[in-house]
Amino acid sequence: MQSFRLLLIGVMVHSGAFAQMSDTVNCPQLVAAVEAAAVVDAYHARCRGDGSGRRMDNLNQLLVNTRRITVLTIEDECFPEHDYRRAQQRLEQDFTIQLEQMGGCAAAKAAGMIAQFTARYHAALAAVRALP
Repeated sequence: MQSFRLLLIGVMVHSGAFAQMSDTVNCPQLVAAVEAAAVVDAYHARCRGDGSGRRMDNLNQLLVNTRRITVLTIEDECFPEHDYRRAQQRLEQDFTIQLEQMGGCAAAKAAGMIAQFTARYHAALAAVRALP
């Protein structure tokens, strides 16, 4: 009975390691999806007062259902910081700088930036869905 448990644990550990190894090949697409979701959510939080983080939640749900990984795993393993807190902080700072360069929320809205951000987000989701 104990050897069966050890075999089962070994299979579980090996399959988890395999899933992670196969996803490191897809890091660029996964990072692009996280970045796109972060930008849309940051825009909605900053310029529309909607702090729900819906796009990141939707991406996380997609990743868990299709790849058995989370956004936090991607931020820890694929982002250059290798720390989800620092990755999230950088994404927020990058958006704040980008928004300031545009001239604030009103200028971003007038320039139609939310449509560009949303299109990039949907393209990134499609790319994640298309991954093997």
